[in-house]
Amino acid sequence: MEWFETALFYSFAIILLGSAVCVVVAKNPVHSVLYLVLSFFTGGALWLLLQAEFLAMILMLVYVGAVMVLFLFVVMMVDFDIATIKRIALQNLAAAVVVGSLMAAEMVAVIYRGFARGSTSVPDVASQIGLTAEIGKVLFSRYLLQIELAAMLLLVALIAAVVLTIRRRNDAQYTRAEVAVRVDPKDRLQMIDIAPEKRAQVGGETDSAQKGDQP
Repeated sequence: MEWFETALFYSFAIILLGSAVCVVVAKNPVHSVLYLVLSFFTGGALWLLLQAEFLAMILMLVYVGAVMVLFLFVVMMVDFDIATIKRIALQNLAAAVVVGSLMAAEMVAVIYRGFARGSTSVPDVASQIGLTAEIGKVLFSRYLLQIELAAMLLLVALIAAVVLTIRRRNDAQYTRAEVAVRVDPKDRLQMIDIAPEKRAQVGGETDSAQKGDQP
């Protein structure tokens, strides 16, 4: 089945390149984000074919499930002016060409070193590099302190993001939590015991008043 895996690899690679080009040339920003999501999905499929399931799951869960969904919501909520975007892009075309050329040269250098000068012998431990269990053992044993520090940093960033997005409205009335907790039910609720004959008398007066109001 080696030919089948090779066919899948080239099929996913063609889809990845096509979607990456559509990200750049698409006129609608929402379409660009959707093409980028497709690029990440096909990239994750390529990682699965290379038996690197951890990288594939991280790519799909973190980038597609969180980052790109956030991008999509932001793009859909913000009103983009296509003419202004085109004008800014043309003004920065020279810098974009220089940066793009440098990135392309770096990728060519990495690929050339990996394929042309790389050794054909593969170590035995390379078969366990992409396994999630092996990566988990290393992260939570050798790098446990670093993982805890990163978790604390992300927690602080999450709390800061929530605090920064809080906006108190001046036109709305609300009760503070500490005041609501100290409320005594006796001050807000009063139970009145009404005798049965009094209830009947009150009910009869109400019925007679209603009949008198009718024409």
